[in-house]
Amino acid sequence: MVKQYISVILVSLISHSVFAQIDSTLFKRKPKADSGKMNIDAVYNRPFLQVGRTPLGIGGYAELNTNYGVTDGISEGLSFQMRRMTLFLGGSLHSKIKFMSEIEFEDGTKEINIEFAALDFQFDNFFNFRGGIVVNPIGAFNQNHDGPKWEFIDRPISATQLLPATFSNVGMGIYGKKYTKQWVLAYEAYLTNGFDETIIDNEFSRTSLSAAKANKDRFEESSNGKPLFTGKVAIRNRKIGELGLSYMGGIYNKFQDDGFVLAPKRALNVFAIDFNTVLKKTKTTITAEWAWINVDLPSSYAVQYGSKQNGGFVDVVQPVFKKPIIGFSNSTFYVSCRLERVDWNTGKFIETSTKMYDETFSIMPALSWRPISSTVIRLNYRRQKQRDFLGNPPANIGIIQFGVSSYF
Repeated sequence: MVKQYISVILVSLISHSVFAQIDSTLFKRKPKADSGKMNIDAVYNRPFLQVGRTPLGIGGYAELNTNYGVTDGISEGLSFQMRRMTLFLGGSLHSKIKFMSEIEFEDGTKEINIEFAALDFQFDNFFNFRGGIVVNPIGAFNQNHDGPKWEFIDRPISATQLLPATFSNVGMGIYGKKYTKQWVLAYEAYLTNGFDETIIDNEFSRTSLSAAKANKDRFEESSNGKPLFTGKVAIRNRKIGELGLSYMGGIYNKFQDDGFVLAPKRALNVFAIDFNTVLKKTKTTITAEWAWINVDLPSSYAVQYGSKQNGGFVDVVQPVFKKPIIGFSNSTFYVSCRLERVDWNTGKFIETSTKMYDETFSIMPALSWRPISSTVIRLNYRRQKQRDFLGNPPANIGIIQFGVSSYF
């Protein structure tokens, strides 16, 4: 540990000495993110600082917020949270070869993850190759997850707890676009390492794809030697919006070891649809995503482990006031609302043919102010109801949050 601290101090001193002698024009701001691009562009659709005349670009974003929650009348008080700080580093090695990386520090340094680190070989608009740590393109949020792009402090429940956003894997694949007048067709297809049996053997006592994120070994090797396939097709009309259809599936269990068969192969299949648009007359932004999960479960598993799950969210964001304020020429205020629903188990009890529950419903109104487009100050209130597996009266949860998120 002492050597690590000494190394950090030396690097800091050297960096300070070097940069103190460099002209302030060393870093130049690249164009800001363009909200009109497609979700496939999210990895590059970010503001960067370019280092002099080098091909290197750097950037990132940070999120800070407060939490005050009450569950059935009981509160644990007010707390502060440094949700995450994310760093981007990339560059063009050639006009047709690019590298991009995304490193995320969550809750201080409680978790440090490489969410994206891949080489892109761009042969043509419609055919390109990508290899490295890629973000699986299931739904839209998993790729387009940067905090400053959203008016809400919490990420969607369906994207982070039903689906495992942000979910990355080592692998490779192809992607591309085709332009025709007002239409743009885009696709992505990847083979990566996949899930393991923690999706049905975890602390949550339910089927949970997000539990597999704890398995860091997926960045080194496959849990069973069978690749996970993730594919997406999206179409965008410049006047209507973007519609995406995606699929993720593969074998999740370890079915053999050294040639000996241990169990039957068990598959999971995930289907998702997403849509976003901006109503030209009112400038209202609507973003929606829904996912369906099917998991082949062993017959010995208890009924609270669902073989079928589904859920999604709808965001409505309305600008209400745009006027220069205290030196911010494009200052804009927004009123927004998010509706969410997740059903962790869509089955029925065999004995009684009655519905299994384990559901979550949430509504989240929000007020936000963007002094500049890349920085947002947010006030959110979440009203949430959770019903357990047996359908007992729901737990009533209320959470109020205030926070800020910004690219840098």
